[in-house]
Amino acid sequence: MSIALVTGASAGFGEAITRQLITLGYTVIGAARRADRLSRLRDELGELFYPLCMDVSDKASIDEAFQIIQPQFPQIDLLVNNAGLALGVTPAHQSKVKDWERMIATNVTGLTWVTHQVLPGMVERNTGHIINIGSIAGTYPYAGGNVYGATKAFVKQFSLNLRADLAGTQVRVTNIEPGFCSGTEFSVVRLEGDVDRAAAIYDGVQALTADDIARAVVWASQQPAHVNINSIEIMPVAQTFAGLKINRDH
Repeated sequence: MSIALVTGASAGFGEAITRQLITLGYTVIGAARRADRLSRLRDELGELFYPLCMDVSDKASIDEAFQIIQPQFPQIDLLVNNAGLALGVTPAHQSKVKDWERMIATNVTGLTWVTHQVLPGMVERNTGHIINIGSIAGTYPYAGGNVYGATKAFVKQFSLNLRADLAGTQVRVTNIEPGFCSGTEFSVVRLEGDVDRAAAIYDGVQALTADDIARAVVWASQQPAHVNINSIEIMPVAQTFAGLKINRDH
């Protein structure tokens, strides 16, 4: 039985990743802050889904969560560091420092805390795979991306540095870097709950979906043990890296 831990599992990429891993026979520990959503997923997905209330921005919450799961799941074969968020699209000098702090706490500090809980066991067993969900924002700058892009640049470099540290082991590390993606809470959260404004961002564009990103996670995880996929950069056909231009139908 293979065990996967997916953070941010209650919606968006995390939920899609969880569903696809379960179809492959994984037992998935789905970690998220919203207990009600986790409970609904448990009712739907059954015994292969283990709901775990955990806030990755809170070290005490992470420590407590791992104390809970350790007896039942001493070995985690696949860690998907998916939990993350963007807040605001304003220029750096107009941004709220509390938004910067929350992005750093979630996207950087939380990701490293969770990784540090899981990685020693993987090294000891000489097997395992860590998949981080980064972003093309970690490579290509854009107006309003400031701290969010910087956090994803950290994820990119952290993933590469983990690989350097893990040389000589069979532990794998992959960074998935999505581009323009719809059908998640990402833009609604970023725009402080403005649903209409968030919807307008995707108007006339065939964007990526959460299922597209989940398929990339599954593909990377299903490669032969001697193959490490360092990174996967994914954009919809409508988007290019020439100014991250979005081509609309009208």
